[in-house]
Amino acid sequence: MAEAVQVQLKKGVLELCVLALLSRGDAYGYEIASRLAQGIEMGEGTVYPLMRRMQADGLVATYLVESPAGPSRKYYRLTDVGRAAFETQKTEWTAFSAAVDAILGGAQ
Repeated sequence: MAEAVQVQLKKGVLELCVLALLSRGDAYGYEIASRLAQGIEMGEGTVYPLMRRMQADGLVATYLVESPAGPSRKYYRLTDVGRAAFETQKTEWTAFSAAVDAILGGAQ
């Protein structure tokens, strides 16, 4: 049961985390997946479908960069819509997490 709750919590903030990473600079898919795997233990199987959806929603755009050590890498960058979504979601998350913290702190 605890594992299912943890998965749902992670999925709920995954888009916000990707937007946050890309707000710091463009990145390629494996780099995004690796940083998420380190931070919140989300695998590539979850990240790539999310990246496709975010592209379809106009939050990110892609471009290819040739790699000297293999095939070209697809980089993701935030669009103006993506930057606006990040700011909105970050504000909502801050208020939501503060409310949850207050409730959890008061439950003791």
